[in-house]
Amino acid sequence: MIDHISLAVSDLTASTAFFEQVLHPLGLARIAQRETSVGFGKSYPEFWLNARPKMAAVAEDSGAHVCLRAPSREAVIAFHDAAIAHGGCSFGAPGDREAAVTTYFGAFIKDLDGNRIEAVTFPR
Repeated sequence: MIDHISLAVSDLTASTAFFEQVLHPLGLARIAQRETSVGFGKSYPEFWLNARPKMAAVAEDSGAHVCLRAPSREAVIAFHDAAIAHGGCSFGAPGDREAAVTTYFGAFIKDLDGNRIEAVTFPR
């Protein structure tokens, strides 16, 4: 249903380095680079960073977040750990959570600008 997503970031170089580490456990790598944007994905850019050097930090109450599928519980944990190790922060430690239809294992982080990203894996 959704082809790709884009996040605005104030420092494209720093955010690229951050997301290279954070997205790696989810199987996403940098595969496109332009002057003001960087794309991560598996076979095409699914997750874009767009430079917005003058942007303010993301508002605490924006309510927006991006959720990415992880291949395993271990990948969710590695995603969360990488974010903390590279300057992001936890917005919800790895653990089981209730969804509308089933439970899932997920973790929430905030990137360097306060964008909220979640990684999830569902039981089989």
